[in-house]
Amino acid sequence: MGYLRWMSIAVVITAILMGVLVLGTDWSTPSDQIGAGIALAAFVLAWFTVGIRAFTNKIAAFVFIALLAVVVGTGVSFEPSLATLQAIAYPLVWVIAGSVRNAIIGNITIALSVGIGFMIFAGLSPESLLQYGTIVGLSLVFSLALGLWITQISKLSDQRQDLVLELQSTRDELAAISRDAGISSERERLAREIHDTIAQDLTGLVLVAQRAKRELENNQPVAAAEQLELIEDSARAALAEARALVTASAPVGLTGDGIMNALERLAERYSRETQLTVTVDAGQLPAIERETEVVILRCAQEALANVRKHASATRATISVTADISGLTVSVTDDGVGFDPTTTHTGFGLEGMSERLALVRGRLDVDSSAAGTTVHATIPLGASA
Repeated sequence: MGYLRWMSIAVVITAILMGVLVLGTDWSTPSDQIGAGIALAAFVLAWFTVGIRAFTNKIAAFVFIALLAVVVGTGVSFEPSLATLQAIAYPLVWVIAGSVRNAIIGNITIALSVGIGFMIFAGLSPESLLQYGTIVGLSLVFSLALGLWITQISKLSDQRQDLVLELQSTRDELAAISRDAGISSERERLAREIHDTIAQDLTGLVLVAQRAKRELENNQPVAAAEQLELIEDSARAALAEARALVTASAPVGLTGDGIMNALERLAERYSRETQLTVTVDAGQLPAIERETEVVILRCAQEALANVRKHASATRATISVTADISGLTVSVTDDGVGFDPTTTHTGFGLEGMSERLALVRGRLDVDSSAAGTTVHATIPLGASA
């Protein structure tokens, strides 16, 4: 590991510098120099045999701190200048202790060892005790203060790192949720589009095909040919709607000439397919956004589909009005009606409500035995 290599280099360099310092002193006796040299050699040996294992082994950490205290204290007893080893001994203890409590105990142990070394070297005179006690005390206090400060910074850094990782995890989860929500929303959109376009076209094809079959059974080829032509037109319309859905382009009914013309074409087509009289009633309308036109057209398509499937009606009217509350497209029929409060299994009314909710609109249904009116109201300026 990189930090072990650098710490090993620091230990070796410190030992060499202290050895040069010991040899350069004039007041040391040869025996003191030999003792200090042995202490320095023991310091280096202890590091390379036990110290480098102390980062991953609690027992090795305990043994190394004990050896460090003995070596430094012994070295100071021969040569007081070896007290400089505290500069590397205290940081080593903080790094390998494993906890703040163990680091404090280790620092105090080394300080006591250095103090004992000073007393062995200089004796117990008040002057020496004051001098060396001050040196040991200041070194210990500085080591504890610096170690606690760095430990707190490291703790805050770890907390911030955990917070960053948690935020990244939360961001990933939100991204996954957003992606799933987007997929679900797109599926719902496609389901509405398919239901309101291709499904209705296919339903119309089935009805017209059944009528053509009856015409052929009744030996009425001319009427059957008209129904076959209508089948072809409906199939082409369904194909065009499918292509528009695949390319995410505007609905086929909206060709750029306005919503009223689109509703007229819709009414004409339903009249041909169902032989139901469908009329369009609309006054002057304000400028309407394309998204709003799509919602109006889809609501009218779905309402007429419900009339064809459920109402048994003979007439239907599509009306569009505008006031301060917004645009309202209403589809009224003279069918048998139904109870709007009952639960329905179909997708029609629910799909219309969901589509209107996207543009902050609402759906209202009035029904009785005399017929049904579906009101779809859209605020002016609303867009999906």
